[in-house]
Amino acid sequence: MPESLNHIDKNISKEEKYKQIIIEIKHLIQHENDLIANLANISAILKEIFSFWWVGFYLVKNNQLVLGPFQGSLACTRIQLNKGVCGTSWGQRKTIVVKNVHEFPGHIACSSASLSEIVLPIIRISSNDEQAQVLGVLDIDSEYEAHFDDVDQYYLEELVRECIEPCFS
Repeated sequence: MPESLNHIDKNISKEEKYKQIIIEIKHLIQHENDLIANLANISAILKEIFSFWWVGFYLVKNNQLVLGPFQGSLACTRIQLNKGVCGTSWGQRKTIVVKNVHEFPGHIACSSASLSEIVLPIIRISSNDEQAQVLGVLDIDSEYEAHFDDVDQYYLEELVRECIEPCFS
């Protein structure tokens, strides 16, 4: 298991970084069954490679989002369904990209340094369920406006599907 990501060149394109970390994360989680350990390491990898302001997970517990493993400054502990960007992503079951958090209705300001955000739902679809069950969200904040683009959304959705959602099985 890798203890460092020094072999990933931080000067390559964002797309190439995503491709490399998805491979690294797949290798990392195949040897570990603990959800919290895997989510903690995924948060650390994303923060280290992309230098995001804040990276973390909120997990659905008792019909609210509860703070899970994260990297960054102090965070909100609980978020209600359809509240803020995280609660809205959970409620709508879709990725939300916010170019300027001050323009998002009902934004929950956990940190005044955060200016843009991307939130991706973590979904379990079972063969017996007609509706997908949201297990949590991956929340990433940047201290720069309009930081997240289609490349981030594409590869983070791939990361959630291929690496994060399997951790919940």
